[in-house]
Amino acid sequence: MRVQMSYDAQGRVALITGGANGIGAAVARRLAAAGGHVVLADVDTERGTALAAELDGVFVRCDVREPADSAAAVAAAVGRFGGLDLAFLNAGVASGFGLGDDFDPDAYRRAMAINLDGVVYGVHAALPALRARGGGDIVATASMAGLTATPFDPVYGANKAAVVGLARALGPAHEPEGIRVNALCPSFADTDIIVPIKDHLERTEFPILEVSAVVDTFFAILAGRGAGEAWFVVPGRESAPFAFRGVPGPR
Repeated sequence: MRVQMSYDAQGRVALITGGANGIGAAVARRLAAAGGHVVLADVDTERGTALAAELDGVFVRCDVREPADSAAAVAAAVGRFGGLDLAFLNAGVASGFGLGDDFDPDAYRRAMAINLDGVVYGVHAALPALRARGGGDIVATASMAGLTATPFDPVYGANKAAVVGLARALGPAHEPEGIRVNALCPSFADTDIIVPIKDHLERTEFPILEVSAVVDTFFAILAGRGAGEAWFVVPGRESAPFAFRGVPGPR
């Protein structure tokens, strides 16, 4: 089911990390088609530069593990387009190992740094620019792995659960100043991140999301009024904020 897009992107300025490929690139194309301005932040210089030229946007080489790179990407948005209205913190990598004999401390730090630290640094860099605009949106790409157990990739599940928790906390913290923070939680979407396991998914007939479905939900988040929400995107279901059960309180 396609979610109707009612977000007015005309003239809005969006920073997209992981913007050269996959979900980030698809969001950038739809924003640009709707009259938005896009700043693509990625380590993939070749694809990012080409896409930015196609969309009349800006490409900034950005390693989200480095706080200064996120700050420079925000500065590029302000310098080129005069401000920032939307930060889509989307850069991410799979982990693909456990905590037993296959554990790799360097790969662990890389995965946590990109998937979690990259969101933290992106939020920190974006907040002043969004405040200067009088408000705006931050959407962080988490995953269904942040909402359910992922025994096949526990490190990925851990950092995506952290992104969900971060968005849930930041939402009410910044909503009073007109800045909405939410999380996007897709299942396995047809992007490069699933290449190592795509054959297995197809053999087991596990449904793979079309990227367009994830983009639809992204725009549904922007069109909504919620903050601190984690929107699930799974095949065959209409996307909506995940309904967390309340934790037991003291008696």
